[in-house]
Amino acid sequence: MKVALIHDHLAQDGGAEKVLAVFAAMYPEAKIYTLLYDQKNISHLKGHEIDTSIIQRLPGGVKHYRWYLQFMPMAVEFFDLREFDLVISDTSSFAKGVITLPDTLHLCYCHTPTRYLWSDTHQYLNELKYNKYFKKIIGLVLNRLRLWDFCAAQRVDFFMANSQMVAGRIKKYYRRDSQVIYPPVETTEFHISDQMPTKEKEYFLAGCRLVPYKRIDLVIEAFNLLGDSCTLKIFGDGLDEERLKKIAANNPRIEFLGRVTDEEKARLYQNALAFINPQEEDFGITPVESMASGRPVIAYRKGGVIETVVEGKTGLFFDEQKAGALAEVLKSFRSEDFNPQEIWEHAQKFSVARFKEQIEKFIAEKKAQI
Repeated sequence: MKVALIHDHLAQDGGAEKVLAVFAAMYPEAKIYTLLYDQKNISHLKGHEIDTSIIQRLPGGVKHYRWYLQFMPMAVEFFDLREFDLVISDTSSFAKGVITLPDTLHLCYCHTPTRYLWSDTHQYLNELKYNKYFKKIIGLVLNRLRLWDFCAAQRVDFFMANSQMVAGRIKKYYRRDSQVIYPPVETTEFHISDQMPTKEKEYFLAGCRLVPYKRIDLVIEAFNLLGDSCTLKIFGDGLDEERLKKIAANNPRIEFLGRVTDEEKARLYQNALAFINPQEEDFGITPVESMASGRPVIAYRKGGVIETVVEGKTGLFFDEQKAGALAEVLKSFRSEDFNPQEIWEHAQKFSVARFKEQIEKFIAEKKAQI
């Protein structure tokens, strides 16, 4: 069976790219197709055959690929997949739109229907730093892309969703059913600490790509409200870093660690009081990584964490996405209320082994149906 893997773009190493890496490990002979490939930012796919689209070869196509947004549907449709028996698209935007032969099985692992075309369209346009006339032009482009995106979703034979919330969006926007298979988390890379954090070294942890929608500003503001009673460590870097450092400038108990290695991140989880997740994510890998380290999660009660965090057992929630609401939960948090072993056991439900098993079962079932 010849297999092709289709991915939107390999420009950054995020959660979707971790899923692709597991698919590539499951099918080491599979050819990977993607709109563009930035080798500096992607290290775990070396050795795999990767075919890029025409956008890779256009001026600024890798660094400024968003310039070519309206051409991405065409670029995806140019991929010639006639030789493959199984095509797996791993996508939150364009990859599902590839064209396959009638007897090729096309399965889509969907991280979300394209956000800026559906659930986040108005927010996306409002946040653009252009005048209202240029925004109207962009709105027209998005309208055309939205029509293509719906049609592209009808080309998929069967959908997989990375959470119940995403399954609901697939049904609403694409009118398609899907089966929920939670993303793989490298739970074996994280371990419970032999010792509880000491009073002098106690800290809460947050971390991600530092971009506005991740809402790290909310976490910093909450710790500013708490004064010198709590320490916060933040890992990661990104375009929002300078702004966040200004918000934290007068609080010596907030530490920015920058980009950390996987080993450093594992130690940070292991020794933290709790991991803070202030944003809404479709799934959210970092909360599961924290739980795989035996540490509880304090999360905004929206998005994928509702499906991964068990209130009172593996973490706590705050209901308003405001600094004051998070600060109140931090004040009442007691590390001794949580059992690290129980938290670790819960995290194993999201392991790589479990993901592979469910994917293989899904493929076998769908092959039998066609």
